[in-house]
Amino acid sequence: MRQGFLGMTMALLLGGAVWMQAAHAQQALPPEPGIEATIQSQIDAFLKDDFATAFTFASPSIQMLFGSPERFGAMVRQGYPMVWRPGDVRFGDLREIGGALWQKVIVVDADGETHVLDYRMVMQGGDWRISGVQILPQPDVSA
Repeated sequence: MRQGFLGMTMALLLGGAVWMQAAHAQQALPPEPGIEATIQSQIDAFLKDDFATAFTFASPSIQMLFGSPERFGAMVRQGYPMVWRPGDVRFGDLREIGGALWQKVIVVDADGETHVLDYRMVMQGGDWRISGVQILPQPDVSA
C-alpha cells in the first residue's frame, strides 16, 4: 500500500512539474495586427468561396501539402466548416509556445456554436502566413 501511495505521489508531482513547465513555456504577447489581418483576410476569402486567394495566406508548407487551392478548399469545407462559414470571429490571445507563435481565434458558426481554434503563424518573405490550425477542445460544463 505504501508503494502505491508513493507511486501516486510521484506521478502527481511529475504531472505538476510537467504542467508548470508547459505553463512557463507559453508566453502571452501583445496583439499583432498583421497576424489578425492575415487570418481575417483568409476567412473573408472563404466567405466568397475564393479558395485561390485563401490559399495565398497559407504557408508554403501547407501549400505544398495540398498542392492546389481546390484541394485546400475541399479540406476547409469538410474539416473546418466553422471557418468556411463563420457567424462571428473574435481574436483571443497571441502566444509563443516552444518558439512558435499561436493566435487563438474564437469562431461562432452559423448555428451559434462557439469554436476555439489555434492558428500557428510564420513569417514568410515579410508577410504572416498560416502554417496550421487546430481546433481546441471545449471545456466540459456541468450543471
